Amino acid sequence: MPPITPFLWFDTQAEEAMTLYVSLFPNSRITKAVRYDENGPGPAGTVMTMEAELNGVTFVALNGGPYFKFTEAVSFVINCEDQAEIDRYWTGLTADGGQESQCGWLKDRFGLSWQVVPANLPALIGGGDPQAAGRARAAMMKMRKLDIAALEAARAG
Repeated sequence: MPPITPFLWFDTQAEEAMTLYVSLFPNSRITKAVRYDENGPGPAGTVMTMEAELNGVTFVALNGGPYFKFTEAVSFVINCEDQAEIDRYWTGLTADGGQESQCGWLKDRFGLSWQVVPANLPALIGGGDPQAAGRARAAMMKMRKLDIAALEAARAG
């Protein structure tokens, strides 16, 4: 089965976005850049498309102009192993104009939505004990950046 590749439409920030993402995700690298030539439609020498591997997943970014914007209807989930990892991604993705949302969601400075969550979130807010899960969900609803210790404490009661 062929892999599915996320293809992201930017106005003019494809290179800046991919450079940021490669700096944040381990085992990541830019693999290809295709630049506009004198035939446009972008300025000659600027990036038309940029391909990168983000922790082994291929992403392609396009500088396609101001015609389409990202919405929260699509987001990328980062399953983090510990609070330090959550903090690192949260800080990196909200820097320089990113926006915090609720329940571990944020928009980076390019408007792309991310969910920065603990890998064990399904177990914390679901699982066997409905009352414990409900306490953890109620705690999560009050958070912007998720706090694993606080979620675990809420679940424990």
